[in-house]
Amino acid sequence: MEDHRAGTGMRGRNGILALVAECLDQPPGTERPVTMLVGPRGSGASEAHGAVMGRFGPEHPFAYLNFAADQALLPRYALALIARQLERRLPQYRVSRFPRLTLGLLASDRELRMSDRSQGRRAVQRQLEEFRRQAEDRHGDYLSAFLEVAGSALGAPNGAPAVVAALLRDAAARGGRRLPGRVFAGAPQWFGDHPLVPSRDAWDALLELNMWRHSGSEQEKRILDRVLFAAFLDDLRHDTTRWFAPGSYLLLLDNCHTDQGRLFLELLTGARRDAALTGAVCDPLTVVGSSNRWLENWGSSAGDQWPWQLRGPDRACLADWRERRPAHDSDDSWWYPLRLRDLTLDEVRTGIELASPRHSGLAPFVYRLTRGLPVAVRQVMDVLDLANTPRRGSGEFDLWLRSLPGRRMRRAPHDTLAEAALDHLLEDFPQTQREALVRCAAARDLSMGSRVLGAVTPGGAGESLFNEVRSRWLLEPGHAQPRLHPWLRRLLLWRLAADPGEWDTVHDLMADHFEAEGRPEETMYHRLAAHRVEDVVEQMAGRFRELSAARWIRLFNAVTSAPNRLPADRSPLELLGELAPEAPTHSITDVSVIRGLVCARWLWSDPLGDPGLRLNSVIAAKYDRLSELRGSEIVALYDEAERYRHWRHPLTLADEG
Repeated sequence: MEDHRAGTGMRGRNGILALVAECLDQPPGTERPVTMLVGPRGSGASEAHGAVMGRFGPEHPFAYLNFAADQALLPRYALALIARQLERRLPQYRVSRFPRLTLGLLASDRELRMSDRSQGRRAVQRQLEEFRRQAEDRHGDYLSAFLEVAGSALGAPNGAPAVVAALLRDAAARGGRRLPGRVFAGAPQWFGDHPLVPSRDAWDALLELNMWRHSGSEQEKRILDRVLFAAFLDDLRHDTTRWFAPGSYLLLLDNCHTDQGRLFLELLTGARRDAALTGAVCDPLTVVGSSNRWLENWGSSAGDQWPWQLRGPDRACLADWRERRPAHDSDDSWWYPLRLRDLTLDEVRTGIELASPRHSGLAPFVYRLTRGLPVAVRQVMDVLDLANTPRRGSGEFDLWLRSLPGRRMRRAPHDTLAEAALDHLLEDFPQTQREALVRCAAARDLSMGSRVLGAVTPGGAGESLFNEVRSRWLLEPGHAQPRLHPWLRRLLLWRLAADPGEWDTVHDLMADHFEAEGRPEETMYHRLAAHRVEDVVEQMAGRFRELSAARWIRLFNAVTSAPNRLPADRSPLELLGELAPEAPTHSITDVSVIRGLVCARWLWSDPLGDPGLRLNSVIAAKYDRLSELRGSEIVALYDEAERYRHWRHPLTLADEG
């Protein structure tokens, strides 16, 4: 089977490509944002990086860094690797040069030995020449030495096509060359003129950099990083003024939520802010970063003090960024955060048709189950492509689907789908928090669940658990109540269902809490989840006689969306027959019909309860019967029957703006 990443990863991400194209087309000096792709693990950021590289890499100087690499990527290492890649030879441009950055790195690389600082220029220049010669003898050029200490950060992003991997290899292999002898002619004075360096003499300034690196305080080492970033950006500005030089450069930064990634972004945006405040033109760098966690320098993960509101990628553009950005003196002026949305039903269908045509008819089931999270779609399709999958359309296949989270994966045969998916989404969550999340998933509102059930976490850390989930973008966007992403919640509920006693306990606790608060809808939701079917049927029957038909339907839909732990070894119709056996025609009442309707809709609302939506006709028939028994306000009931009888999956929106 083809790799599903190619089929689903960039669906719905074309707005990112359009934004990058717009930025790259701007003339030098135009201000460009630091675009951040944010979302949970598996939301498609790495695939977006790969797609951007594949689209623009062949014709533009570009660099890619993965901050999730095993090695600590110090800022100086990151800059060297970026410069190394941007020096890649392209037929339409002259080779880019980084004399200021290279000299700054060289001057702060190895400790300069001087018995007397008055030895001055000649001693510094002599030792720097020797350092350079040794690096070139060993590596061919100075920047190539950094491939040895930090080269693991250059691996291709997840899901990148072969052409992207080849581009990255070419950038690393062909980027460098020996430094020209005149590199010391003008670059040293740049450091002497820089406002962060105390020494005005060029060679004293370089010696200052060396001392900061090897014997300076933490503050001085951070100032050194700031100077190196300023040198890098100034090299880019000067390079665009040369004949046949590129007018813009592309920088892709993956997994920026790590300590090294956050520091790099802080230094980069700080250097841009400093340059703007001095009146310098903007550097020609188009930056696209990604993070699956809220960045600490954005403030609280609640976002209430951050000036930015997240946008979807579909309508991203420079005009939108310019309209909404804060002033230059703000630390937030350069950000442009884009929330990677889930795939729509049509995008899931198209991706499956391209990657696994024989399963194209399962797109509605896959979408209902995963809610379009790209990694979840891939994982589900991986299981569906197992060789022993029953023939589609048979009753056996529906039963097979009902146990899908417990099935082994084709690419990871030692893990079930639920295990592999949870490990991916909850990477770095400690076991105590994972166990607490399993319990809290019983609640639709995670903040409520963490308050009512969070005491199981050592130290009563319900609030910290909620904040951790929110900071990793694991809440479903677009809801007033904070809800877990549907795919994550479904996996957690699957794990909770493995302990029936625990399942009933947490749902009873939630029902008791809402009953004490006088919230009948939530109470019935959890009573039904705890399999207190008769209690719920009795209350819904009473409400049927009290409420208008339209209000009753809204209440009914909310209550019957409750999760279940019904056995997966029987078909939906068999389970319905056990839960609500058909009554003789002469004894049919509104209570008996509502019992059947509650149980049928309860099964139907769970994609794993009724994968093939075989209960549509049953629900429609029971609505017809209920309308006959009501006697008034029957139009809403008949309309609902028609909706299920001619079911069409609701449209999903690409962008809420």
